[in-house]
Parts: sequence; C-alpha cells; structure tokens
Amino acid sequence: MSTTSETRGESGTATVRSVLAHSVAVAEGATTGAPPVLDADAVRAIDPAEVRSYLDRMIVARLADRGLDVLQGSGILAALLPEVEAMVGFGDSEWRHKDVWKHTKQVVIQAIPDLSVRWSALFHDIGKVKTRRITPDGEVHFFGHAEVGTSMFDRLCKRIPFDDVRPKVRFLILHHLRANQYDPSWTDSAVRRFDREMGDQLPDLLALSGADITTKRPEKKRKGLRQIEDLRERIESLRKEDAKIPPLPKGLGEEIIKAFGIPPSKKVGDLRKKLEAAVDAGELEARRESEYYVEWLRKVGI
Repeated sequence: MSTTSETRGESGTATVRSVLAHSVAVAEGATTGAPPVLDADAVRAIDPAEVRSYLDRMIVARLADRGLDVLQGSGILAALLPEVEAMVGFGDSEWRHKDVWKHTKQVVIQAIPDLSVRWSALFHDIGKVKTRRITPDGEVHFFGHAEVGTSMFDRLCKRIPFDDVRPKVRFLILHHLRANQYDPSWTDSAVRRFDREMGDQLPDLLALSGADITTKRPEKKRKGLRQIEDLRERIESLRKEDAKIPPLPKGLGEEIIKAFGIPPSKKVGDLRKKLEAAVDAGELEARRESEYYVEWLRKVGI
C-alpha cells in the first residue's frame, strides 16, 4: 500500500511531466496558457534523462521562447537550470545594457533548429551574470564571459546529461564571440587560422553568430549579418584558392639544399613533408617565401 508521502510524490512528478509536456506544446504552437508553479523538489525528482527528452523537443520548436517562458513561470527553470534563471531580468536601462534573458530567447528562436546550436544559444551568455563590471563612467563590460560560461556549462552537465551534444555546445559557447570580431582588415593568414581553429564547427558557429545579432536597429543588424556573410564567403574563397595552389613555394627544395649543404636526396623530400605537416598543424603559414621555411628549419633542426 502506498503511503501518503509516496502518493504526493507521484502526484507531484506527474504534474511536473504535465508542465514539461505543456512547454513543448506551447513551443510547437499547439496550445497556450500559463502553467502552475511547481515544487522544486518535485521537479528535481524527475529523471534528468527524461527531462532532456522534453526539453530537446521544446528547444528546437518554432516558438521555443514561449516554451522557455513556461519553464520559467512554473519554476522548472530555477530548479533545473539556475544558471539560465539568473539571466531573467538581468539588465535594464539603468546599466545601459540589454535584458540578457530577452536577448537569449531571441537568439534561441533566431538560431537554426539544430539541437546543438539551440542549446548553445540558450547557454551562450550565462557567464554574463558573473562577469558584469561597471566602470566609473557607467560603461558595462562582460570580459571573459564566454570562458566563464563554458565552465558553468561543464558544471551544469553534472545535473542534466548533455553527453550527446556536450563537445559541440561547449565549443560554441567558448567561441561564440569570435566570428562577430571579424573585420575586413584581417589578413588572409588570419582568416585561414580562424577557419582552421573552428574546424568542423564553423557552419554552426557562423549560424549562432548570426542569431546572436538581436539589435532592433535594422541598419546595424544588416551590417552585422553582412559581416558574418563576408567572413563565410572569404573563407570559401580561400579554401578554393588553397585547393589549387600548393602550400609551399616552388624552388624550396633548392633553397634547402643551399642552406644546409645537403645533396639532392630523400632527405630534402622528408624536410618538405615536415614543413607541410607544420603548415597543416597551423605551426607555419602557407604560401610564404622560401626563406621563411628555411629559417624555421634552422630553428627546429633538420
């Protein structure tokens, strides 16, 4: 026979599941309505993996911002994701910066409906709460919020399992500012280095960066999106160029022979391979003059 406390517990978890399902339905546009406020202990009693199954459906839905409001209004957000709850109401005109929660919800629904990108959108600014600094003249800064947010996400993952998307989400949180720092003055080497460092995550990073532009000023938004698109096009152009042009200059083998006094042999070919590997690893820039590579060989030894 069930005890009274067990019955209450079962009733509480059933209500939590109902609200989680309601958040999905709201996010998918199937219903509306405010949820009841839930007991935090009842929320935490639900299996985290089961919670993820509801949250995943909600976060990729068309109206995910409304689903998030359901989670916030019911107390689920505070119980399970206090790092996100802390952004609610954080920021007003007094401190001259946008409301971080409103901004975050906008980023989420502007992001492509990919699970990793949407979760990254939700978590990308959680570090701002801990890093806000206000200068004597009233300027607001969030220096290091990407790094702090990444560490917060690592701790968050101990409560709710994100193993399937953790590496990508972590990477996107850490680097979410990088693409928006692009400037046309970047050299080709800098663009190649950025491309190399972002690796396979580049498309999702650019997608998140575009979604992160939430200004209400049309011209400023167009400029920000154009900047990201320019970066994307420049990367593609350089990739095509690099596919046609070898990374090392012609005549390098002869310069190596002269510089080190070695005869034409397999040794010269091995040194070229060593240089090519260093270029691929990002230790050396591609398509530089022969002296650049000869000098590197002098430093590392042949």
